[in-house]
Amino acid sequence: MSDSQPPSRRAAREAAAAAEAASGSARPVTPPEGWSVVSAPAASSARETPAPRAGSLDALFTGEVTTDVLGSPPPPPDKRRRRIGGWIALIVVVALVGGIAGGGFWVWNTYEDRIRAFMGWEEPAEFDAGTEGEATTITIASGDAGPQVSQKLYDAGVTRTPDSLYDYMIENNVGFTFQPGVFTLRTHMTSAAVITALEDPANRMENSTQLREGLTVEQSLTTISEQMTVPIEDLQAAVADPAAYGVPADSLEGWLFPATYTFDPGTTAPQIIQRMVDRTVQSLDAAGVPVDDRQRILTIASIIQREARSTEDFYKVSRVIQNRLDPGNQETFGLLQMDSTAQYGFNELHDGTASSSAEALADDNPWNTYVHPGLPVGPISNPGDTAIDAAMSPAEGNWLYFVTVNLDTGETVFTATAAEHNQAVAQWRAWCTENPDSGC
Repeated sequence: MSDSQPPSRRAAREAAAAAEAASGSARPVTPPEGWSVVSAPAASSARETPAPRAGSLDALFTGEVTTDVLGSPPPPPDKRRRRIGGWIALIVVVALVGGIAGGGFWVWNTYEDRIRAFMGWEEPAEFDAGTEGEATTITIASGDAGPQVSQKLYDAGVTRTPDSLYDYMIENNVGFTFQPGVFTLRTHMTSAAVITALEDPANRMENSTQLREGLTVEQSLTTISEQMTVPIEDLQAAVADPAAYGVPADSLEGWLFPATYTFDPGTTAPQIIQRMVDRTVQSLDAAGVPVDDRQRILTIASIIQREARSTEDFYKVSRVIQNRLDPGNQETFGLLQMDSTAQYGFNELHDGTASSSAEALADDNPWNTYVHPGLPVGPISNPGDTAIDAAMSPAEGNWLYFVTVNLDTGETVFTATAAEHNQAVAQWRAWCTENPDSGC
């Protein structure tokens, strides 16, 4: 503290100090000006939440006092100096509470949210207006509402957080019915701008459809029909004869490539399907797949697409498949044992859970790799470029097992022995116990 306090107060302190010295009593600590000394309250049988004290950090954050109160009142400062002075005062308070390190830790843990808000360190929920970037597209499916569309916008880089649009709609009481279709937007948009863009028919791509990776033929046809208003019966008839598209298989499963397509008005259902099959051939050729090996690679890639959680994992899962199919491992593994194949054959691939039912694992269908050796009879989904490339170029490794131990983050553990795998399975089960509604 400075020596600029009133003479009468300083004289009083000096007199008190002399009296204390003469009596031999301990000198009490005098609080800084503007601070009050608060005695401990008497014990109460009922727990109460005390009101913020004058001069306390709680009072500072609730706004009952300003940062100026925490020190000697200076001449009226500008706002910038006032904030700086307030944080100097906070440093002093931290030191008084229990030392710089310990006090700082306590203050941060106790007041982190309010400190962030006070300092302007909060993560903005929106991009700045007028900072739109490159064009991108999102697909709104039938039944999508605010939460689903909000996540899709974030995934496409349109909005700043996964909840930006949804929070904006709630806070501003925006009622909006999302129409199915493919929409052209831009990255780094505000939620208000997104709503305006979705209301504009010019941003809806006519005669367009977007298929995501991992869909089955049945799901793909439903998506195409909804987004392009093509009768589902026409599409089902169009896929009935795979040979018409040069596909040597009994089904077009795996052959409808996941991508965004735009067609001329009047395009027929067979023409739509041919375009998607041609796009699959393009991807297979780019990956160097021999013509007579296309169906086998698509089958492996479709399993990778359903099993892997990240780009890196695509190539590791591919290696596990190759290792298990290796004739040298047949004594250990007579079966591929991929859950996605059992789920596909039993029609529970999209039931919302990662685990297979006992009925699916035991069902004698030609896709179930828990029952039949080798690869399933055909693909189980539509793989994308990365999955096809991974099927052709697996990572190097001796892994024979893998299990996703955290369904939220996608963390997957790859192991080479049964003992290691069992440890990973125990880790997954523990996570599922702690997260009972996570889709295990």
